Amino acid sequence: MFHVKQAAQFITDSTCPSCGGNTFTPHLSAVDNTYSKLEFKLVKCTTCDLVFTNPRPVENENGNYYKSADYISHTNSTKGIIGILYRWVRNINLKRKVKVLQKHNSGKEVLDIGCGTGYFPKAINAVGYKAVGVEPDPDALKFAVENNKIEAYPLDKLAIFNRQFDTVTMWHVLEHVYHLRDQLETIKGLIKPGGLFVIALPNYKSFDGTHYKEAWAGYDVPRHLYHFEEKTVKGLLNSFGFELADVLPMKFDAYYVSMLSEKHKGGSMLTAFFKGRKSNAMARKKMHPWSSQIYVFKKAH
Repeated sequence: MFHVKQAAQFITDSTCPSCGGNTFTPHLSAVDNTYSKLEFKLVKCTTCDLVFTNPRPVENENGNYYKSADYISHTNSTKGIIGILYRWVRNINLKRKVKVLQKHNSGKEVLDIGCGTGYFPKAINAVGYKAVGVEPDPDALKFAVENNKIEAYPLDKLAIFNRQFDTVTMWHVLEHVYHLRDQLETIKGLIKPGGLFVIALPNYKSFDGTHYKEAWAGYDVPRHLYHFEEKTVKGLLNSFGFELADVLPMKFDAYYVSMLSEKHKGGSMLTAFFKGRKSNAMARKKMHPWSSQIYVFKKAH
């Protein structure tokens, strides 16, 4: 067993992972409530405003921070009310994600990076798409292939695909990626000219993000290495030749993230419900962004 408090190693970035800037200001410190209970510092780049976790675990140890029964995006656990609600919301969100692809109609060949247990590729295959997944977690990958019957490969195969796709998707994945710019360069090469890059990300400028501050579950340190808002994700993707085509809300995330945040604080699920509802109301009034947002980028021809 990995004893994180004794064995953990960390690396401090001297340059911004997005723009290469070298001056940062403190943003806040947050605790890993899911696994290690360690505190992590977040800093903001003074050049591009990206917030990122710094220091962060060395890459070959970061997978240990996912080894928790509470980290249910990589499991099929049914424990507890939060787990039950997660799967109920997941099914609703799957339908929403399918509609995003159908709305933008970029073609049927899709690569889902960080496919987890494979529910999204399975859902789009059922309506006529041809999806391929890649996933770093071997247990999740095994479940995706054996239970959800999708074509999926380990993440280290990503760089050797000798084909391009109509659409590449990353549903709450980009914030986890080491070697951010290198990975985006690889992804760019996997998308056909005029194709889509669809990303879902939490937004710390949402009402729930600003309300819960360091207790906000959307920070999810140290698994989340970067903490985006619309300006920073747009600036990053523009630098790779992508243009923002659409921004869409993930409305249920405000409730789910508020529930996790209240759990961290020892608060009530009723309070979480009202905070999630208020977050969505503030987003509808354009006083804050949504708790999580889907960004649809188009690659230049």
